[in-house]
Amino acid sequence: MAAKLFGAIVRSHDGVAVIDLSGEVNAGADAQLDAAYSEAVATGASSVLLNFEAVDYINSTGIALIVGILARSKKEQREVLACGLSEHYRKIFEITRVADFMHLFQDEQTAIKQAS
Repeated sequence: MAAKLFGAIVRSHDGVAVIDLSGEVNAGADAQLDAAYSEAVATGASSVLLNFEAVDYINSTGIALIVGILARSKKEQREVLACGLSEHYRKIFEITRVADFMHLFQDEQTAIKQAS
């Protein structure tokens, strides 16, 4: 089975910078994820939503990349939220305590409503 390439598209929704992630979040996603986060921050939004709806796979390096974004956002006093995680990855985010540093939502609409 061929790996699905990572993708990250930034858009704005009701004043929240949304990063639509797709494919596999692994070491190959590093530069593109960092660039997408920088683009989201450049919009001036106080909240960034990571939309995992189209993500097929996240490995430990991918989790580390998300932790890096969370560390960066904390320094910038920027809220990071997540939506669209499968039940499997939601549990992993809870077990690894990543969920302690960002709110997890089932869908984008709910996340947008809760964004500060």
